[in-house]
Amino acid sequence: MRIVQILTALLVAMFIYAIIMEREALLNFAGVTPEASKPDEIVTPPEINPAVSVVAMHSVAQPVQSGLLLRGQTEAARRVDMRSETSGRVISEPLRRGANVAAGQILCQLDPGTLQSQLAEAKARQTEAESNANVATQLAERGFGAENSAISATASLEAAKARVLSVERMMDQLVIHAPFAGILESDTTEIGSLLQPGGLCATVIALDKIKLVGYVPEMDVIALEVGQRAGARLISGRQVVGQVTFISRSADPLTRTFRLEVTVDNADQSISDGQTAEIVIETAGEIAHLLPQHVLTLDNDGTLGVRIAVDGVARFIPVKIIRDALDGFWLSGLPDAVDVIVVGQEYVTDGRAITVTMQDRN
Repeated sequence: MRIVQILTALLVAMFIYAIIMEREALLNFAGVTPEASKPDEIVTPPEINPAVSVVAMHSVAQPVQSGLLLRGQTEAARRVDMRSETSGRVISEPLRRGANVAAGQILCQLDPGTLQSQLAEAKARQTEAESNANVATQLAERGFGAENSAISATASLEAAKARVLSVERMMDQLVIHAPFAGILESDTTEIGSLLQPGGLCATVIALDKIKLVGYVPEMDVIALEVGQRAGARLISGRQVVGQVTFISRSADPLTRTFRLEVTVDNADQSISDGQTAEIVIETAGEIAHLLPQHVLTLDNDGTLGVRIAVDGVARFIPVKIIRDALDGFWLSGLPDAVDVIVVGQEYVTDGRAITVTMQDRN
């Protein structure tokens, strides 16, 4: 039994050897020509990575107006707190907040107390000093008096004049005037109140012009300059137009943003101080392509871009979104004229062969 198994194994081994190692000799013995030796047959390997069919649209760059959107608020063009320079009791009737005041109008008047008598005394002293100085000067010129006496009399006269000016100055400080035409933001001090130096009489604001104040991120401030056109939409829906009049050169230490002011006309005083506003700063126009949103894709590194068709090959180009529109996005970073893949971009990679069918944009 074991001899039969050994013989069978030998026969199988010889058969496998003959098929593998002596295949050509066996085919010749059998009269069959090997396929590899046939001269009229060419073995064609199967195609690797066949071209992918895609649809592309031809796009031409266009100028697009862009702007910087900020959120801010309105501020009065001028605002001042009128404070007392001296002490005294208020003797003027108060004006109520919201009242219109003219430039130079009296806001608060203080009781002069003894200042009027002090002024009269100072003027009398001045008159006396003038007389003494004249007499001393004439005597010195004629040689009947010492020159030092004339100099002393002249010094006394100057001191008397200074005293008069000082009392007049204190008298002027008793009356507080509006520095410009505007609106009272607070009541003036009530009659009978005692004002000390630095005490608040009233707050006056001017609304003939209004400031729109916003804060610009540091990456955007370099594109702005004084004089640029700007507009805003107030919380009421009203739209106003003005110009950039101030850009801070010092950033806020906490937010790293720069203060920006836009001045607009408000002759009718319809815009109040402190209203919320959306400010749009007009910036220089750019050249961009208006493309549908679905053409945007990401490469392996997560970079935003689009795939374009170039000589039958797909290429990836990074883009930047300038602004959105009803028909898609305005994108920069592309050539002036380009064929953008709009269907099938998800199935091709950079350098992949493609078969392009152009789409009519209309």
